Amino acid sequence: MLEVLDAAAVRRFAERAVAALGRHREEIDQLNVYPVPDGDTGTNMHLTLVAARDELAAHPPGALGDAVGQLARGALMGARGNSGVILAQILRGLADLIGDGSPGGVAAGLAEGAKAARAAVAHPVEGTILSVADAAALAARDAALAARPLAEVVVAALDQAVAALALTPEQLPVLATAGVVDAGGRGLVVVLGALCGEVTGEEFDLPEVTPGEELAATPAPVTSAYGYEVQYLLDAEEAAVERLRTTLDGLGESLVVVGGPATWRVHVHVADVGAAIEAGVHAGRPYQIGVTDLTQQVAGRTCLDPDARGVVVVCAGDGLDEIFQAEGAVTVGANPSTAELLAAVRRAAAGRVVILPNDSNTHAVATAAAGEAYHEGIKVRVVPTRSSVQAMAALAVRDAARRFEDDVIAMAEAAGKCRYAEVTIAGRHALTVAGECRPGDAIALVEGEVHLIGQDLRALCRDLVDRLLGGGGELVTLVLGADAPDGLAGELTAHLAAAWPFADVQCFDGGQPHYPLIVGVE
Repeated sequence: MLEVLDAAAVRRFAERAVAALGRHREEIDQLNVYPVPDGDTGTNMHLTLVAARDELAAHPPGALGDAVGQLARGALMGARGNSGVILAQILRGLADLIGDGSPGGVAAGLAEGAKAARAAVAHPVEGTILSVADAAALAARDAALAARPLAEVVVAALDQAVAALALTPEQLPVLATAGVVDAGGRGLVVVLGALCGEVTGEEFDLPEVTPGEELAATPAPVTSAYGYEVQYLLDAEEAAVERLRTTLDGLGESLVVVGGPATWRVHVHVADVGAAIEAGVHAGRPYQIGVTDLTQQVAGRTCLDPDARGVVVVCAGDGLDEIFQAEGAVTVGANPSTAELLAAVRRAAAGRVVILPNDSNTHAVATAAAGEAYHEGIKVRVVPTRSSVQAMAALAVRDAARRFEDDVIAMAEAAGKCRYAEVTIAGRHALTVAGECRPGDAIALVEGEVHLIGQDLRALCRDLVDRLLGGGGELVTLVLGADAPDGLAGELTAHLAAAWPFADVQCFDGGQPHYPLIVGVE
């Protein structure tokens, strides 16, 4: 049992809180009916704590104030949704006044956090996480004034938070109608339970809140004129931020602006997305801009599952689109921007995502998108595929039963073992390692280098598969492009059956431009 909090305890608390919110995430999501039934409060709070924990883990152990400050900074930078922003502000207040981690310091920090959270909300509403935070802070203060030990201070805060949570339906009619308690308040109770567990050394197994019959029947969505959630980080001076608050308050609802003195997290629900972002531009430099269609979230189509896995594949061609989408991948067109890849990662609606760029030139863009996704709580890994056939090989070995990182390694190994080649038509005169080519010649590139040149495309395709299999191989993948001549697939399949009878052949209509044939050999 701890008598004071120290930096090591804060690190352990962060891990406990992430794990606890992970366990209760779905339950909290189901409670969400206010201000809109977007069903993502548990997910947002969990992702916010994940970002906070990761920020803390990225720094070497230090003093208590540094540790809590890093936790608060990570939460601010990674805050998701209204509840995540408020949770970040509670941690910020805790960091400001925790002092030496004594019972009085912890109580003062909880009080400052509750105060800061309420001040950050443009129009505070009782019966929400704000009420639960106030009750916890008041109980902690009373216990500290009575000279109680740290364990009793944090347990008192938890007990009163639970009691305040039970009262939220009486304070907020929409909760009473749905037969539930406030989702954000429930999330804060889970976090306080993790704090109590760290201080006392005991596990606080909080009972799950079972939705009432009204919620089980799925209540009618709360209609709102403000159908978009806009969030961004903002570098700006405090005076400009105050003007921004006034502007955004006139544009929408659920306004929360926290942070400072130089970096701020902005959250608002609006009807006019452009106006909300433009207001940020006038105030300073907005970045990490995120826009969520709340009407789609209500329908359950954009809720991020932090435990789920997704794949994003870069490809060109209707056939390839269909092939990869059939494997559960999100596809994006060739030569995408960082923003386009990031949008595809978000559409995957998963906490762990693999990007298959299928082009060495796209690898850097994919890496940049992965870095941006990290700030949104999404772990992204880039498998450096250089062809669609390598992506097929990687997808074939996916196994959700493996650890994510192990699965990424397996996909990378499978892609690396797949030799690839492409057949195209020369557009200009050039000297290559295979000799001179002229416009209109058929050329075969093996892993990016010209190996064959000819005037008969069909004959060149046959020579190409012979050359690839001459180095060994058991599986041949043929992907026919939009410009493939009629009957090419049949001719190549027959040739392979006669010349290489022990090789398995799979043939797809990829529809890719510029390359009548792509070949993979494994």
